[in-house]
This record gives sequence, structure tokens and C-alpha cells, in this order.
Amino acid sequence: MSQTDTHGNTQTIIITGASSGLGAEMARQFAAKGYDLGLAARRMDRLEALRAELAAAYPLRRVELRTLDVTDDDQGFAGFEDFQRTFGQLDRIIVNAGLGKGAPLGTGRYDANRQTAMTNFVGALAQMEAAMAIFREQRRGHLVVISSVTAVRGMRKSMTVYAATKAGVASLAEGVRSEFLDKAGYDIDVTTLFPGYIRSEMNERVEQQTKFMVDTATGVAAMVAAIEAKKATAFVPAWPWVPIAGIMAHAPLRIAKKVF
Repeated sequence: MSQTDTHGNTQTIIITGASSGLGAEMARQFAAKGYDLGLAARRMDRLEALRAELAAAYPLRRVELRTLDVTDDDQGFAGFEDFQRTFGQLDRIIVNAGLGKGAPLGTGRYDANRQTAMTNFVGALAQMEAAMAIFREQRRGHLVVISSVTAVRGMRKSMTVYAATKAGVASLAEGVRSEFLDKAGYDIDVTTLFPGYIRSEMNERVEQQTKFMVDTATGVAAMVAAIEAKKATAFVPAWPWVPIAGIMAHAPLRIAKKVF
């Protein structure tokens, strides 16, 4: 069954970073719920394989693909605009593309830290700019930003820059949410998700026994539920990340640093 708007049109979701991991699994779960999809990522071969999988499972769903390197501003804006022309209206845009690279500051790996900052923060900023230009024109839409539970505090070693970028995108999202909170003439929602340990390509090298790690499908199901509910913010899965995030946010640094 299709997800439709008040005019009977099938609702459309755009997902960036959709070629693997959380993005690909969100595509599967939203297709199962009846949404049409616009999927974007750098690796078109992966996207084409995913579209074939979705077409076999959900033949009534429309799935459009675009190549997107989030560090290429022109490509990003053009891709979002092309999705809008193709579908006519975009109901939800999920800013998901990201990078888990990084090194302790001052250890000679500025290249890795800069790449993470440019991808996760500047790249997300460009996606949000493009998304909000469309939503302002439509006067409606749902912006979803994928942050991380690490955003609640400064992290150490290889997580330092990654956590900072995720805090940055969460702040951007809150600023947009503040602007459109009860703004007359607009129906724009903003959701920020703070995922905990969810198995994905980004962390595939992490040992399977990592405490609190959940499989991709389970973790993404929690993400999808929060998105569908249009929650302003959500730590996902809620257990154990809601209490852990509370401890991290308020505990002395000596204690907080031991959580990760």
C-alpha cells in the first residue's frame, strides 16, 4: 500500500548515502511502507543493485537514482533540484551521507580529519541548504538529519572530529527547527536522530562483541519509527542510548570519557 498525501499522491523520500549501511536499509524499510524513493550516493553500481532488489520486492514503488558526492556542492544542488523536477514534490529529505574517518589531533593526520569535517559538516550543510530551498518553495516538507550519540560531548582520539561534526549538524538542524516552529504559512518539520551503535559499513571493522551494538535492521527500524513519528530529536535505539546520553551530557569529563 502506498503512502499518500492529502491529494492522493504517493509521498517521496530522498535519502543520501543510500548505497550501503543505514541509508540502504532505510530505503528497504521505507519502500516496504509504501514510499517512492530518490536514492543518492557516490557508488552508482551499489545504487543500481539496491534498486533491482527493491523492484523485485516492491514492484509498485518508484525508485530514482542520482550520483552524489556530498563534497561537490554543484553536484549536490543539481541532484536535489533534479529529484524535485522528476518527482514534482519532495515530502521528506534524509541527510544521511557521512564518513567515520579520523585521528587524534596533532598526530599528522590532518588529511583524514579535514576529509571527515568536509564530508560530515560542510557536506551536510550543502545538503540542508538544497533541501530547505525546496521546502521553502513548497512551503512544506520534512527534513531529517542523521547526527550521532557522540554529538553530546567532545570525544577523544580518533572520534574527536567525527563527534564535533555530528554536534555541528545537530545544531544546524535545531536552528532550522527553531525558525519554522509554529511559523505561519509553513508546514516544515525537522527531525534530528542520534543513533547509538548500529552495525553498518562504517563500523564493520569493529568487533561483533561491541557492547550495545545492534544489527542494521533493528537499529534502522528504530530510526524509521522516530522519523515516521516526526520527532524533533531521538536517540535510537532508545535503550540504552537515552540514559547513556543523559549521563554523557552531565557527567564530569573523567566519567564521560569512559563511556566510549
